[in-house]
Amino acid sequence: MNTTTGKPVHLAVYDTLADWETGHATAQLARTGHEIRTVGPSTAPVRSIGGLRVQPDLALEDLRPEDSALLILPGADLWDTTDDLAPFARTARAFLDAGVPVAAICGATAGLAREGLLDDRDHTSAISFYLTATGYAGGGRYVEADAVTDGPLITAGPTEPVAFAREILRLLGVYEGEVLDAWYRLFHDSDVAAYGVLEKAGAL
Repeated sequence: MNTTTGKPVHLAVYDTLADWETGHATAQLARTGHEIRTVGPSTAPVRSIGGLRVQPDLALEDLRPEDSALLILPGADLWDTTDDLAPFARTARAFLDAGVPVAAICGATAGLAREGLLDDRDHTSAISFYLTATGYAGGGRYVEADAVTDGPLITAGPTEPVAFAREILRLLGVYEGEVLDAWYRLFHDSDVAAYGVLEKAGAL
């Protein structure tokens, strides 16, 4: 994926969104020149699980795949308690149909499963039976891994925000090879030796 498209990365925001799941990805993308725009059910403020008030930049109905480099879907309690976030899963379908990447973590993977988007793609989540409970037909494509990329789709479980970010950085071509590996080792494993690799590459 070319990082010079000039298109923003869109982060979905909605009530009960899990604060910790997307911070590594959005922070690193912003630091490397990517515009991050938030998209909500409407432009009304939402509140995260951590109590942060977020004012969306645009409403979901105004988001078009051709105007975006990537759609990031964080987890949220609402994915499992209501159908309120189903429109975000339908938007993910439109993105994938258009060949525009989607990255989903935690409860958002269940939303994609309900939408049928994981039936024919390799994927992961919190645990396999969490997705099985959705009634989806993709159990045979479930992968026990920290994060999985299949074409334009990235999935991860709630305890893997760094691996989730790693796959996003790889897909968008922000880092690759030993630099990407070093970034992951620094932030996931606290490997101080990785710092030197990043410093030498100008990736800090």
